[in-house]
Amino acid sequence: MPPKLKLYNTLTRKKEIFKPIKKNSVGMYCCGPTVYYYAHVGNLRTFISEDILRRVLEFNGFKVKHVMNLTDVGHLISDQDKGEDKIEKEAKKEKTTPKKIAEKYTKFFFNDTGKLNILMPHVVCKATDHIQDMIDLIKKIEKNRYTYQGKNSNIYFNTEKFKDYGKLACLDLGGQKAGARIKIDKNKKNPRDFVLWFSTKGSKYKGHVLKWPSPWGEGWPGWHIECSAMSIKYLGEQFDIHCGGVDLIPVHHTNEIAQAETATKKKPWVKYWYHLGWLLFGKNKMSKSTGKIQTLTELEKKGFDPLAFRYLCLTAHPRSELNFTLENLKSAQNSLENLRKKVLGFKKEFLKNSNSDKTQEKSLSKKNKSIINKKSFISKEKSNLTTSSNYREKFLNAINNDLNIPKALSTLWEVVKDNNLSNSEKYELIIEFDKILGLELSEVKEEKIKIPKKIKEFAEKRLGLRKEKNWGEADKLRNQIRKLGWEIRDIKRGYELEKKR
Repeated sequence: MPPKLKLYNTLTRKKEIFKPIKKNSVGMYCCGPTVYYYAHVGNLRTFISEDILRRVLEFNGFKVKHVMNLTDVGHLISDQDKGEDKIEKEAKKEKTTPKKIAEKYTKFFFNDTGKLNILMPHVVCKATDHIQDMIDLIKKIEKNRYTYQGKNSNIYFNTEKFKDYGKLACLDLGGQKAGARIKIDKNKKNPRDFVLWFSTKGSKYKGHVLKWPSPWGEGWPGWHIECSAMSIKYLGEQFDIHCGGVDLIPVHHTNEIAQAETATKKKPWVKYWYHLGWLLFGKNKMSKSTGKIQTLTELEKKGFDPLAFRYLCLTAHPRSELNFTLENLKSAQNSLENLRKKVLGFKKEFLKNSNSDKTQEKSLSKKNKSIINKKSFISKEKSNLTTSSNYREKFLNAINNDLNIPKALSTLWEVVKDNNLSNSEKYELIIEFDKILGLELSEVKEEKIKIPKKIKEFAEKRLGLRKEKNWGEADKLRNQIRKLGWEIRDIKRGYELEKKR
């Protein structure tokens, strides 16, 4: 009996056996990027983790509908409804339109996710394409008397009336009173109230470029209402899993719940909340606001393979913090390259055996074929099928225990090193495990590198010196070869050359 999938639910603060609302069908919503700048690798770690969650769900036989939004309006510099719109601020800086900014950085984002082998969501929804859906949801909240209009004409959500506000983040609502610790906003009844609809009428946002007509006047939606409206549109008034970074818990996701549950009167709106850990840069979270970020393109320019970053992410639990350094990334790249070399060797034997089996089948009579196949099956069953099953079970236990990906990766390496398994069996197991890990190991190919004439001449000359037992001169040539970016290894039949990375 395979182990049941368990996930840590932020809402209940415990691991729970995953049971979808509809049998074998999963609705999964992931908060996407605000497309105003390049995604840094801290952002991308979250999307890698969500990709792994989706793969684990599908590996367990669930049919997943994966929805992700793109925020191209309404996300202000501060989560507290203050400052400029991030998209419009960047448009001013680059002297272009908000639409072009969103299109530019959306393209860069999906280019990065492609390099990281992140599966494309089934639905990608832009905020600006769903303004009417947001207006309709606000009207429902208004009808249920959870809204009010501020002096600045913005429409606010009244958190005081929603008794469950703060349940996701376990907020101390009694301690969140305006005064010494929380600056009073004259437009709000309560300091934690938030904007559903920004108005250009009588506010400092008269110059906002992106605006639409609404029952409350011309304006644009708040950031939080966008995710509530789009997730409900594509997944229904109740769905299974909502994902995002841990930084979204206290404000964005807390506000999403308040909006959705007052509009639909469905509790719980989302059954499981799954939050992903930060990527740390030094002691702090990697973020654009600190100026300490690394983009995937920058890492590629430094000689790193994008999938080396994915491998690095696999070494830590998706919900835990992960410290990012170039040294850690270099170590991950070395491990990935070593793994690829091993897999390539296993793949050669697997393909050789597959071709041999096909040839053998053609040459055998039906009678002999059945006898040999039976003997082969019995022999294989007694020897390695049990070992393979044990590894499959160990891997499944790891991924189904709240996505213990480091343990799953460790199991893969155990397979690599197990001398009791044939190379073909190792290859089959590794490719099966890679459906979760997503390192594209089935795509590994022998790299054909043209060796420069000068390097070949040095290598041949060195081979001659070694035959003469002139070790000193041979070592000098080895050093010259290394300076030119190549490694030479001595083998029985002569030597092997490899380009240094």
